[in-house]
Amino acid sequence: MKSTLNQVHTKRFQPVIIAIEELIRTDDDRILIAIDGKTGAGKTTISKFLHQKFGGNLFHMDDFYLQKHQRTPERLHEVGGNVDYERFKEEVLTSLLAGETIHYRPFNYHTMDFDAKFARDIPPKRLNIIEGTYCLNAYFGDPYDLKIFMDVDYKQQLENVIDREGTAELDDYIDKWIPKTDIYLERCHIREKCDIIIHYDAAEG
Repeated sequence: MKSTLNQVHTKRFQPVIIAIEELIRTDDDRILIAIDGKTGAGKTTISKFLHQKFGGNLFHMDDFYLQKHQRTPERLHEVGGNVDYERFKEEVLTSLLAGETIHYRPFNYHTMDFDAKFARDIPPKRLNIIEGTYCLNAYFGDPYDLKIFMDVDYKQQLENVIDREGTAELDDYIDKWIPKTDIYLERCHIREKCDIIIHYDAAEG
């Protein structure tokens, strides 16, 4: 089953695989790959697949959920402000670009606290994948060598959210999280900034 799924993903993500192989072959410097896009479009799926295939470092924007003191009305109203982009830049991106060890503290939105037992020191590696909505926030400039946009139709998007989260938080996704993401994607022209667009296909998972 796992082998079959890998074959499906290899076919589906072929444009990305080819692009990364070209970067590895021609770019002697460190490589940064961004995976942004719609909620429930498969950002985590493709990032895990690419990490398994190519190795390197993998960072998740979900680990940079807003801390309690940051959740002000002004911040929550800000386009692209629904993530601790200041901390991501300080703890990950700055060290990554400098080739330094990354001191990384995941934040757990269920407990609204840092997961101290998961805090880690990550050594620099040539290939680095950053996945998650808001990773292409203009606050970071344009440090990426490859930018990928994950797309999905609305009906399928809701089905994917239910599969992932259940129905308890579906109303929040419909009323809050999906609209916030869509506003960010539209106003910041994220799709237009990307090099490759991958559309979710339910038949491929």
